[in-house]
Amino acid sequence: MTRQLHLNAFLMSTGHHEASWRLPESDPHAHVELDHYVRLAKSAERGTFDSLFLADGPQLWGNIAQRPAGALEPLTLLTALATATEHIGLIATASTSYNSPYNLARKFASLDIISGGRAGWNIVTTAGAEAARNFGLDAEPAHAERYARAAEFLDVALKLWDSWEDDAIIGDKSAGVWGDDAKIHPPRHQGTYFSVEGALNVPRSPQGYPLLVQAGSSEDGKRFAARYAEAVFTAQQTLKDAQDFYADLKSRTAAAGRDPEHIKVLPGIVPVIGSTEAEARAAEQVLEDHIVYTHGVDRLERLLQLEPGSLELDARLPADLPSEDAIEGAKSRYTLIVELARRESLTVRQLVGRLGGGRGHLTFAGTPEQVADAIERWFTLGAADGFNIMPAVLPSGLDLFVDHVVPILRARGLLREEYGPRRTLRDRYGLPRPANQYTAHQYTATLV
Repeated sequence: MTRQLHLNAFLMSTGHHEASWRLPESDPHAHVELDHYVRLAKSAERGTFDSLFLADGPQLWGNIAQRPAGALEPLTLLTALATATEHIGLIATASTSYNSPYNLARKFASLDIISGGRAGWNIVTTAGAEAARNFGLDAEPAHAERYARAAEFLDVALKLWDSWEDDAIIGDKSAGVWGDDAKIHPPRHQGTYFSVEGALNVPRSPQGYPLLVQAGSSEDGKRFAARYAEAVFTAQQTLKDAQDFYADLKSRTAAAGRDPEHIKVLPGIVPVIGSTEAEARAAEQVLEDHIVYTHGVDRLERLLQLEPGSLELDARLPADLPSEDAIEGAKSRYTLIVELARRESLTVRQLVGRLGGGRGHLTFAGTPEQVADAIERWFTLGAADGFNIMPAVLPSGLDLFVDHVVPILRARGLLREEYGPRRTLRDRYGLPRPANQYTAHQYTATLV
């Protein structure tokens, strides 16, 4: 069987382009309307996508003048979408910096049970002083510390998801025995960041653990991904950069003692689709014409950790930007944006225009065939296991991709025609259901 693409639909309000909400077709209130997300989820399911994904952060992002701001809490929204869909995976972003392992493990186990095994967790450490101040901190924790906390957080979550053996529930009415206490394993965890005593109050879910997703591409992020992640959302601008990242991450995963096939690399792509290339370029230009550049410059100055007023629209980036080592926020995105600007000698105006569509992800305007060609090229040349599809405008951009690009990918044997018998998100990613660590330990002890 031909190797198959993994497609994830990254859903963001009216679309990933910051000016998408200004188009006549767009509803400025769609970001808080359930029907909007139900429609998008069903469209992605019609395209036999593996999963859909919601970003999130525990702060109000940026200036609300720029684009629809605020978002529904993703686990709550995905629980509603679980009842409106049958097959598609449901991936929510949740922070290890501003949650507790017990509550979050319970929420993801609940979503996995409600959805019949379709839950995924995009694990983030959350950069930014704004979020830190929402939780009583004066400044964000250092980058390395956030990842150390994330590693312990996930280790605790794994213990909690395993705290029930799969057959702990007996349900023997005649004997009056509902469950077997011997098959409950309280973590009794005492660590640097967390102290968690008791077992989870939700049984082990259909997948055992939700699909574990990660999106950081810094050195700390790649080390974390190699140890834990089963899918990685990433951003690269060139085929060579994507190939280098792909090879590096697969090598790190093997060095960590894991099967490299058990980590799927999904770069983001922002497709703008037209029946001709000229039509696609025109649609892209309409979006760029609606950018409010003062908003873009403000956002860029904050990302680059520059003082307000440091950037001039028709000048290039200053030569004396902070080094990546001095950045405690989104290190990998900082590096990507600076390298893009330097490599293509972009002015600030041009850079804001490029970032307006995908915030550093690859943007591509073309016909359905050209979009399919680009996806196939990266997929077959060792740059990706699939793609994080980020339509510039929603819902129209997702519909165009499903109606016109998906049939081409199917005709080339790169994408399934239908979902088939595999039910869980792990099944679709070709991943085994994880063994319960307590049961595995008991089995090993018996052999010894």
